Amino acid sequence: MTRRKLVPDKDIYGMILSHLFTNGDKAVSFASVSVISGLAPPTLVQRFGSRDAMVKLALTAGWDDLDAVTQAASDDAFLSAKGAQAMLKEVTASMDIPALLAASLRDKDLIGRASAWRARLESALGNRLGGGPKGREAGALMFAAWQGRLLWDTAGGKSFRLGEALRKMADQRPM
Repeated sequence: MTRRKLVPDKDIYGMILSHLFTNGDKAVSFASVSVISGLAPPTLVQRFGSRDAMVKLALTAGWDDLDAVTQAASDDAFLSAKGAQAMLKEVTASMDIPALLAASLRDKDLIGRASAWRARLESALGNRLGGGPKGREAGALMFAAWQGRLLWDTAGGKSFRLGEALRKMADQRPM
């Protein structure tokens, strides 16, 4: 008879991601996840097989969550520049995106997930910024500015204002 899982995998993935984002890749081990989850290291080994598999599963779950939040934000946002800003606000609040991306860069499958997510988000932004080639270009620029802001906010540079950049981009768009 199999034992009931007292801590669902999804909860463990959240703990792993939090630990990974706070303490770095080298800090994640069966022993450290055991401490934060309350599960014995042999239980974690039995459940995940290897430390790398455990981390990849957690990162994959992180991308699944980010995809779901991005889709929900896109479904909720108006087709306008303000809607684009609202989308990015909602997505930003969901996860430490620079940390997720940085932790994913060593795995080609996860890089593919990141690239697909970026394409979907840029497209959704472009649709809110007028659609067509100009909208797609504006969406890509907005995505790049937003990612730059997230990166530098982490480093303490809070002076960039996405709304201000969006207004400047809109002012330069031919009508």
